[in-house]
Amino acid sequence: MPPDDRSLIRQFQAEFLAQRATADKAIAQLDDEQIRRSLDGDVNSVAIVMKHLAGNFLSRFTDFLTTDGEKAWRERDGEFVDDFAPGAAGRGQIEARWSEGWACLTGALDGLRDADLAGTVTIRGEPHTVQRALTRALAHAAHHTGQIVLLARMTVGPERWRTISIPRGGSKEYNRKMGYGG
Repeated sequence: MPPDDRSLIRQFQAEFLAQRATADKAIAQLDDEQIRRSLDGDVNSVAIVMKHLAGNFLSRFTDFLTTDGEKAWRERDGEFVDDFAPGAAGRGQIEARWSEGWACLTGALDGLRDADLAGTVTIRGEPHTVQRALTRALAHAAHHTGQIVLLARMTVGPERWRTISIPRGGSKEYNRKMGYGG
C-alpha cells in the first residue's frame, strides 16, 4: 500500500469542516432579521462575523502558496459593514459570501499534500510555514464559530434554541450511547 501523502491535510480539512458544520447549525436557527441583529449596536451580528470570516478565507487562500495572504483587493474594514440587501435577498447574499469563502479554503486544501506543510507562505509580509498558516486559520475559524454560536443562542433565546452539542446534563447518556462508561 503506498504511503498516504494527505493524512495531515485531511485532518485539517475535517477540523475546518467541523467548524463550518457547527456554525451552520447555529445560523440555521436564525431568521432573516435575527442573522443581522447586533446585541447592542457595537457587537457584530452573525452576518458580519460570517462576512468577515469569508473575507479572511478569500484573502488568505486565493493563490495560497504563491501570493501574500493579505491581498491588495481585500477591504477588511468593509467586512464589518452590513451592506446587504434587506430581508431574504440580503440573507441570500450573506450565505453566498459565506459559501464563497469556505469554497476558497476547501479548494486550497484540496490542492495540498502533507509535504507542503513545511513550505513557506507569507501573511502581511511575514513568513509562516504552511502548517502554521493553516493552524492560524483554523484557530481564527474556531474563534468566530464560537462567536456565531453564542450570538445565535442569545438572539434566539433559551425557549427556541436547539442545542448543537451534547445538551447540559446529557453527558452520561451521550457517553453511554458511544459505548463509554457504565
